[in-house]
Amino acid sequence: MTEDLHYKTISELAPQVRDGKLSSVELTESQLDRIGQLDGHLKSYATLMADSARQQAKAADAEIASGNYRGPLHGIPIAVKDLCYTEGVRTMGGSAVFADNVPDFDATVVTRLNDAGAVMLGKLNLTEGAMGGYNPKLDIPENPWADRHWAGQSSSGSGVATAAGLAYGTLGSDTGGSIRYPAAACGTVGVKPTWGRVSRYGVMNLAQSLDHVGPLTRSAADSGIMLQAIAGYDPNDPTSLPNSVPAMTGTLDVGVRGLKIGYDERYASEDLEPEIANSIAESVKVMEGLGAEIVTVKMPSRLREYLEAWPVICSSEAASAHAETFPERADEYGPWFRGWLTSGASHTAAEFAEAKVLRAACVGELRNTMRGIDLLACPSAHTTAYPITHEELYGPIPPSRVPWQSRFTAPMDYSGLPTISLPCGLNDRNVPLSLQFVGHHLSEQLLIQAGHAFEQATDFHSLHPLP
Repeated sequence: MTEDLHYKTISELAPQVRDGKLSSVELTESQLDRIGQLDGHLKSYATLMADSARQQAKAADAEIASGNYRGPLHGIPIAVKDLCYTEGVRTMGGSAVFADNVPDFDATVVTRLNDAGAVMLGKLNLTEGAMGGYNPKLDIPENPWADRHWAGQSSSGSGVATAAGLAYGTLGSDTGGSIRYPAAACGTVGVKPTWGRVSRYGVMNLAQSLDHVGPLTRSAADSGIMLQAIAGYDPNDPTSLPNSVPAMTGTLDVGVRGLKIGYDERYASEDLEPEIANSIAESVKVMEGLGAEIVTVKMPSRLREYLEAWPVICSSEAASAHAETFPERADEYGPWFRGWLTSGASHTAAEFAEAKVLRAACVGELRNTMRGIDLLACPSAHTTAYPITHEELYGPIPPSRVPWQSRFTAPMDYSGLPTISLPCGLNDRNVPLSLQFVGHHLSEQLLIQAGHAFEQATDFHSLHPLP
């Protein structure tokens, strides 16, 4: 076993597994051992699937030995957010209301990971309903960089497991930032695909018109490998896109020379910790040094107003998604998400319609921002990981939570534009900083290409929080 096997990337491990130099059983047992050592404290896993993981690993080794190699995920241990239905395994969505929910089928993304030969280690903790706070009966993941610090929302378990070496890749979901927030707080790569690029069939809804599913990994190439496996049209999800899926890592080494990268300096620095703004400015310089052309752009002028629509849309759609259990079982929800559903149920049709109009206007303005550029550069989140108490995270919703905090995330959920988040340093408290690139619809291949180029020019993605 090589040293620090737990921090290897999928790209590094796949050839060794393919060539029989490293077995899936070895990898899986190594991961289960590390989970046993660390996750009692980190609490990233809601349900560990150790027995079935061992069975999958043995089957993968047998298939590979017989010459039936499925691809770079074959035999690689991964995990998924616990809102992805998994046949015969409880899927709670972060809520005590669904503590006994055992699906009789797999979500499409789980089926596709299984078809790729991946080894499923388990289901990962998240905020209740994939919103901002946790259910008091369930665990809160600890940020591996600093105890009692924010680990992002809502795919916090996915960010923690990936950053701490407890899975080689994970799935998260993003409705207002929930792939990018944990990627930023935990120092991982995160890809939010184009809306509809990945099927949502069998994934518990927060807000259907905003929800995305995507990977968190330790390199851009690894995100491409996982996205390749889960992307594509699904007849069970009528909102999934029929477009063909390119080789996500097919242009990995092309670089960024000649690419036009948009940058709004005010947007990337206003109301921000100086270290975030400085790290983004330096990252843009890195891309310029690699041959990209930096183009001055302006984000939507009414962005603050547009963002006020996000809570109305999200909470209203969440109330619809939970209609079978809320308000009938309201007392079983935690105070944070109960407040969110109550708010959503109170909105009038006129309020919802006005919010949709504001969303459409934001999408139109953002379309103009993206004209003439290939990518937009900005922070992944409005903050770095910060000290927080469990009492705050359990709710009720704090008054300090305002829509402006989602200015780097919600517009891309509104529009369905794909994004990649990349580690771009550590601040003076030794917690991660994160860069985001935003692309045009269906440009995930280019985002992964740009992310890889940034990683080749820096070493931030190789920083880890624990031995």
